[in-house]
Amino acid sequence: MVFGYARVSTAEQSLNLQLDALLKEGIEQKNIYTDKVSSTKEERKSLTKLLDYVREGDTIVVWKLDRLARSLIHFTKLMSELDQKGVKFRSITESFIDTTKKSSQSEFIINIFAALAQLERDIIIERTKAGLESARRRGKVLGAPKGLSKKNKQKAVLCEEYFKEGTMTVTEICERLDVSRATYYKYLRIRGQARKLRPYKPKV
Repeated sequence: MVFGYARVSTAEQSLNLQLDALLKEGIEQKNIYTDKVSSTKEERKSLTKLLDYVREGDTIVVWKLDRLARSLIHFTKLMSELDQKGVKFRSITESFIDTTKKSSQSEFIINIFAALAQLERDIIIERTKAGLESARRRGKVLGAPKGLSKKNKQKAVLCEEYFKEGTMTVTEICERLDVSRATYYKYLRIRGQARKLRPYKPKV
């Protein structure tokens, strides 16, 4: 069975363009799952429901890759999960991503994405280490607040470092650290930066 997935970032935006494209591909309306939520949000109820429902031999189709995944890391994780379940995937506008048929080009692109995602993971790890070391040199206490894991404590430190640098937007920081905007602001509050929050303004 073939399923479609469509997403827009806000309730005010329209799904019509994506729905029309999916219907044109012959996907039944009842088999199209939709979300109206930002790409940085970790919870997308319809996508989660779709991923739980699909079985071996099924196919998921999207209009564009960015409608499905939050980042390269998220995309490669989803592709791995679908591959393990025997579920195929296809993007309408990015025809080079199509696992419904054996294609050396598609496999090559997915492998490149996986390599770039690993590079992003490595960069995050290095930046985490650098951020922690920088904080230690300034005498900051890095103890994790109650209920916050070691991994999330490190992300909280990085959120603070990126926030202070002022060279990236909130969206860019969230995508780099693979966190939602709500989590980003929660981490800043934990790090004592809540009173300093201001609109993004790049440093020159």
